[in-house]
Amino acid sequence: MTSCPAEVHVAGLAFDSIADSYDSIFTATLIGRSQRSAVWAKAAAVFHAGDRVLELNCGTGEDALFLARRGVRVTACDASSRMIEQARERATKEFPNAPINFHALCTEHLDDLETGVLFDGVFSNFSGLNCVDDFPQASRLIANRLKPGGQVLLCLSSRFCLWEILNYSIRGNLNKAFRRCSGVTAAKLAEHSFPVYYPTLSSLLQSLRPAFRLLSVTGIGVAVPPSYMEGWARRHPQLLSICEAADRMISSWPGVRAMGDHILLHLERM
Repeated sequence: MTSCPAEVHVAGLAFDSIADSYDSIFTATLIGRSQRSAVWAKAAAVFHAGDRVLELNCGTGEDALFLARRGVRVTACDASSRMIEQARERATKEFPNAPINFHALCTEHLDDLETGVLFDGVFSNFSGLNCVDDFPQASRLIANRLKPGGQVLLCLSSRFCLWEILNYSIRGNLNKAFRRCSGVTAAKLAEHSFPVYYPTLSSLLQSLRPAFRLLSVTGIGVAVPPSYMEGWARRHPQLLSICEAADRMISSWPGVRAMGDHILLHLERM
């Protein structure tokens, strides 16, 4: 298996450092589960038993296992080799015969994956594509791996997160309140720093044309807050439930849908 060179996947090296604790700090949290459930509702409607789906930035395999339990065959990739190790261990314990193949591979090197194989769908959840500095090139690589009519779900961090702006503005931390608005910021995990990009919805759609047709846009975490507000969610579970209900109502509204923690694009390969 060809791996990505270190200079390409600095973010992968950074996520190696939190792979062992990622499920406890996000996957198993109230907010993590809430936001993921919203994505899963869409994924369940888009991907079907028998489909062969390419998952990008699969992390510890939570989404791959969800799809596999629904009869979807998954080829799951991540730039973090330690995340892939965790995903394989989880699959062995939770679903030993799962139709999943895991690969330590970054999005920038998709051409190295199973040459000539075309997929029925592509799925990327929770911001992995925000770590790619050339999204138009990523779009072309994704298009090259899809059958005509193939379904695509891409979940990225949004440029403008209303919860984040309000939360940090109230605390007087304007740098954090508007950190996404410049379009790029530096993230740090352990000793590794890497850039995170926050494209606008219009720039994303421009990059995805003409290979893809947009089917829908959904806000993920419009009323539900970002995961770093887990303490608030645990103190106010009833308010979190109200936020979840609000999201189900407003997450597809134009304008509002681009103001959440994440934005979920459903596209079709032309």
